[in-house]
Amino acid sequence: MVLFSLFLILMIFLSLSMGYIRIPLTDIFHILITKVAVPVHGLQAINETHLAVIMDVRLPRILSCAGVGAALALSGVLFQGILLNPLADPYTLGVSAGAAFGASIAILLNLGANFVSVPLFAFAGACLTLFMVIFLSYSAKNPMAGLSSNNLILSGVIVAAILSAGISFLKFIANEQVSVIIFWLMGSFASKTWSNVSVITAFLGIGFFISMFFARDLNLISLGPKSAASLGVDLKKVTFVLLLSGSLLAAVCVSISGIIGFVGLLVPHMVRFITGPDNRKLIPLSMLSGAVLLLFADTITRAVLPHEIPIGVLTALTGGPVFCWIFKKNRFK
Repeated sequence: MVLFSLFLILMIFLSLSMGYIRIPLTDIFHILITKVAVPVHGLQAINETHLAVIMDVRLPRILSCAGVGAALALSGVLFQGILLNPLADPYTLGVSAGAAFGASIAILLNLGANFVSVPLFAFAGACLTLFMVIFLSYSAKNPMAGLSSNNLILSGVIVAAILSAGISFLKFIANEQVSVIIFWLMGSFASKTWSNVSVITAFLGIGFFISMFFARDLNLISLGPKSAASLGVDLKKVTFVLLLSGSLLAAVCVSISGIIGFVGLLVPHMVRFITGPDNRKLIPLSMLSGAVLLLFADTITRAVLPHEIPIGVLTALTGGPVFCWIFKKNRFK
């Protein structure tokens, strides 16, 4: 935990220094310390351009990126633990498709000028999709089996397919706005503000508290439903709470950054090689690893490549082969 925390801090400082304007690490330390400790006297000796770049452009983007990476990784841990499926990720239940559909409607209605509208519509679409999936998977005749992993996955596939068709129809009628919709769907952290940092930090803190509170129950669920129930786990309650928490985390991430895949799928697998299956260790370390991984990818697209590409494209290109490897490994296990 200490090692990964230090590595994340180092990654944040390196990312702050890299970009079109190169800023020395000493200036970054000076800016951050002066901004926090001496808000009046110390700022007079700081380059105003560097101050604006750090505090208004790079730091909100970097913190938003780290928060989204941590939230996606946490959501992936919860989904894989609840559904007992190693290939589950935050978008298994169609949450990303719902968020994309909501954002596409906002863009089509020309609400993109208001920076609040697109994230708000995306979040609303993701939440409505979640409740629709739960409604379809719940069985009144057999309430205990209503939130089984098979029912949830099948319901998610059905709803996601319908929403994907709806997104295609919105692209068809969007005309000149279709490029805006496509770019948003690719995912990006450009033009993030401190309000985005506040939102993702608040939801991430709540999600972390809930997941750690139910970490022991999540460990027992991995033994099977019957064993978990015999050991005192309220399967219906725990499944619903953690499912709702993971889906809301994914919804907030999509509403802030667009669709960024494979982080919630890959990070828990990589961290399990270090921590093992104990969720009390897996959850915090996965959050740190997700933050580092996504921040590294965003730094590559922003400061290393000659032209910035949507981060969702980069994560898909790198995560796709790993996804295939995991699938083949589990298929022939």
